[in-house]
Amino acid sequence: MSEASGEIAMRVRERRRALALTQQDLADLAGVSERFVRFVEQGKPSIRLDALTAVLEALGLELDVVPRRAGRPR
Repeated sequence: MSEASGEIAMRVRERRRALALTQQDLADLAGVSERFVRFVEQGKPSIRLDALTAVLEALGLELDVVPRRAGRPR
């Protein structure tokens, strides 16, 4: 699991729980499968961006791409 996918997994899981949603509830709201929600929350690195965006939107979250912090080049 990459740092980015782990961060997304943690934020999605925390937000879903804060909203008292089950994984199936979130899947229904986002129009994805419950299995996909599980994959997101497990930090699976190879998920579809359009489906991830739907999950984030259902939770009131957004994906933001920003430059890496100084000292962390690849």
